Amino acid sequence: MKFEMNDSIVNAMTVDVEDYFQVSAFEDVIARSEWSKLSLRVERNTFRLLELFAQYNVKCTFFTLGWVAKRCPELIKAIVEQGHELASHGYGHQRATLMSQQEFFNDVERSKKTLEDISGCEVLGYRAPSFSINDSNTWAYDVLVELGFKYSSSTYPIVHDLYGVPQWPRFKYHRDEGIVEIPIPTLRKAGRNIGIGGGGYFRLYPYWMSKRRIDKYIMQEKQPYSFYFHPWEIDQEQPKVAGASLKSKIRHYINLSRMEGKIERLLEDYQWSTMQDVYLTNAS
Repeated sequence: MKFEMNDSIVNAMTVDVEDYFQVSAFEDVIARSEWSKLSLRVERNTFRLLELFAQYNVKCTFFTLGWVAKRCPELIKAIVEQGHELASHGYGHQRATLMSQQEFFNDVERSKKTLEDISGCEVLGYRAPSFSINDSNTWAYDVLVELGFKYSSSTYPIVHDLYGVPQWPRFKYHRDEGIVEIPIPTLRKAGRNIGIGGGGYFRLYPYWMSKRRIDKYIMQEKQPYSFYFHPWEIDQEQPKVAGASLKSKIRHYINLSRMEGKIERLLEDYQWSTMQDVYLTNAS
């Protein structure tokens, strides 16, 4: 049965622009010093996403690594020229929990400057790699405010082995530091939060199950939904990384061949716009 609110509520579509070899799951087997020696696939994959978004008349927020932007300036220009929002994903995909406050400042400042210099647009949004803001580094928000960011989408209120702040707020809220935090969506089930925001969860489950969860979230919570994924998730021909753990391989490679088709169904079934438009510009 079609969910009646789908036609009235506008949700936020987001892409974390990083290449397959930059994900946290492979950080122990692919040295950062090796990145420049590997063939870039992120540019082609992201241009394919731009084609899909144009086909379905969808605007998206691209949380982009400064490292990628420096090497793919034409991609950055295309994102902005096609009316999408450009936001920061840091410079070198280092988790915020593994950096000092000064290292975090340097990384995010470099990213923001790189993105703004190439695009000519002010960058107001930030997403920490692997949702890595938690109780140990709330000083990150002071840094983001100092650097001129208006919002962050850096927390996932679930239990996870790589990230997660299950006791933190589940919905958009204003931090005392002077910035808006927009958590990744979750459902409440049996007293715990269940992740429904995208990524591996979306690839793992059949589309009908993901859609049912999204519909339930919108209906129960009366909140816009935000979705995230990565350009490498539509790239089933990407190289296989040797030496990664079985868990990492399963997480990374599962159902890559089905992802693009599922994304198309998602674009067709819901209304989408940017994070700024959904959570800031049109917010009450």
